[in-house]
Amino acid sequence: MRVIVLGAGVVGVASAWYLARAGHQVTVIERQPAAGLETSFANGGQISVSHAEPWANPHVLPKVLKWLGREDAPLLFRLRWDPALFRWGLRFLAECRASRSRANIRAIVAMALYSRQQLAALRAETGIDYDQLTRGILHIYTDAAELSAATRAAAIMRDLGCDRQTISAAQCVAIEPALASVADQLVGGDYTANDESGDAHRFTQSLAALAAAQGVQFLYGSSVERIEAVGGEVQAVHAGDQRHVADAYVLSCGSWSAPMLASLGIHLPVYPAKGYSATLTLAPESIAPSVSLTDDEHKIVFSRLGQRLRIAGTAEFNGYNTDLNSVRCQALLRRASQLFPELRPLGEPELWAGLRPATPSNVPLIGRSRLGNLWLNTGHGTLGWTMACGSGAALADLLSGRRPEPDFTFC
Repeated sequence: MRVIVLGAGVVGVASAWYLARAGHQVTVIERQPAAGLETSFANGGQISVSHAEPWANPHVLPKVLKWLGREDAPLLFRLRWDPALFRWGLRFLAECRASRSRANIRAIVAMALYSRQQLAALRAETGIDYDQLTRGILHIYTDAAELSAATRAAAIMRDLGCDRQTISAAQCVAIEPALASVADQLVGGDYTANDESGDAHRFTQSLAALAAAQGVQFLYGSSVERIEAVGGEVQAVHAGDQRHVADAYVLSCGSWSAPMLASLGIHLPVYPAKGYSATLTLAPESIAPSVSLTDDEHKIVFSRLGQRLRIAGTAEFNGYNTDLNSVRCQALLRRASQLFPELRPLGEPELWAGLRPATPSNVPLIGRSRLGNLWLNTGHGTLGWTMACGSGAALADLLSGRRPEPDFTFC
């Protein structure tokens, strides 16, 4: 079939790659001048099956209330009149029930495990390079209550096939010696040896080049103006002053997926969660982590990308605003200096903010929409890089009439 993919972030490019491998004729429409320039540009860099616990869980509400009014809060809801956020928030509250949280963990782990396998196979097949490290992901804790809650979540994940092991503070330092200076502050951690890290932007651009070599057409600098739908199906996409026609269409526009379909009466439960990152170039003598880390209490991750260190995280619900907030940027750098006082960066940090397309459950929307030939691959939240290859492969199976491999509830 002729397939048009809307969006050339990591999820859209992965969708295009697997659709082309399935034999379809694929065109990608992207408003930016190249692939991976928005949400995929400077994210946390983790391929993290171990990050499967959704934001909506029974323990989060007291934390959100405690964080209200704090400009540097890990999870910040800016209180203002926003009907879309209000609707999203009500669904988020419903997903905080223990039964819903367990079901969502199951779905996220299933897709994330499958995606990690697909990425490894793609890397072996193509030799694609993206500053990847296969040294696992270490979650660290400085609060005993937080560690206790994480231990329970880790047990659920182990039952689902994610080998997330609870370890002592001494074991944390043995795995990542750069933590030695704060060893006395740690109460323990979780370690998932099979998790990975890498530069999502570099991966996306490299995979786009590989896809183009396989015949995928990329139309960059072309903004989608309108999706033309008649009789329950998409007839065309209007972008860049042209009318583009295909047999099937895939929507992978991240946070902009929801407003793009709202005019057609389809209201996706996707809302932008702004995340921040700081990227440091390290001096040769820097004492910095080489194992990817997650500081769960502060909602911050650290990933080594060659001679750079990516510090990323937090979530701010403030509509489609992408302005840098200096308080939140400094919170990332302050926490990095607390954990790693001998970082010794060269030059100024590269600061960035991007919008992550979050569903209330953190489970992405993958599958056919209410319009018969319009398919969704969006809503991955903070796990777009983690789930990109798996959701792209699964979407290609679904569109091709095959049953996908992962045990995942598709929309």
